[in-house]
Amino acid sequence: MAKDDKKSEWKEFFWNPRTGEFCGRTAGSWGLILLFYLAFYLFLACLFVLTMYVMLQTLDDYRPTYQDRLATPGMVIRPRGDQLELTYTIQYTETWERYVQALNNFLSPYSDSVQSQKNIECKPDQYFIQEDSGSLKNFPKRSCQFKRSILEECSGSQDPYYGYGNGMPCVIIKINRVIGMLPGKDKQAPFVTCGAKKYKVGKDDWADDSDKLGALEYYPPNGTFNLMYYPYYGKKSQVNYSQPLVAIKFLNITKNEDVNVECRINANNIPEGSERDKFAGRVSFKLRINSIE
Repeated sequence: MAKDDKKSEWKEFFWNPRTGEFCGRTAGSWGLILLFYLAFYLFLACLFVLTMYVMLQTLDDYRPTYQDRLATPGMVIRPRGDQLELTYTIQYTETWERYVQALNNFLSPYSDSVQSQKNIECKPDQYFIQEDSGSLKNFPKRSCQFKRSILEECSGSQDPYYGYGNGMPCVIIKINRVIGMLPGKDKQAPFVTCGAKKYKVGKDDWADDSDKLGALEYYPPNGTFNLMYYPYYGKKSQVNYSQPLVAIKFLNITKNEDVNVECRINANNIPEGSERDKFAGRVSFKLRINSIE
């Protein structure tokens, strides 16, 4: 009897023919609940749409409304190698041809003919400012030519192997793009310097590879990033922008040895990078050139 009573209670809970209730509520009660939740979620959807609309009104397709960036831009090298390690054997072409191919691909947009077609010649040693005229937007903005021939012996035109075939390789450095950055003041352009990276050899002892590094050559001269390539206005505003490059050629690096190299950006209004971020204002890499002779 107890089981029959319990079964009867469950049946009446799902559907009570006497009161017309389904799951304890009448049709009118269920209708009010559904109407409430429909209105509630419709209100939330409208609130979300309104919030997104107001937020989108603050955005500019060409320029970030708010810009939170590091005070010191990052630096990268080409070719990158595996985990910033460039290792090859001079006599074995297959060990360094991938570096050559990487540089060919990277420098392809910097071809003199491409740059002459897409970009303009700018006045050097001064910023190329392109302001808007009131509500009239100055888009697309023009870009200055950076021809690969500026890199001379590291351009690939004089030596198609960029020095990798004779043990004097080229490494190309660029600064990350930062919208609106003016990297130098008083007409002093930022420049790159490279040297032996210090590394720890004991608890309190440090060493470097200065004796293995040898002489370096910079292209353009002094490793400068000319001011005419700044400021950068963004990918949509400056569709043909070409980042300036600096090439470093290692003339007589010690063979069959690991050489730790660090390159830094030097500018009178860019603070030095902190130890917390190894790519802020500098880049470190390992170079090893093997020779069987």
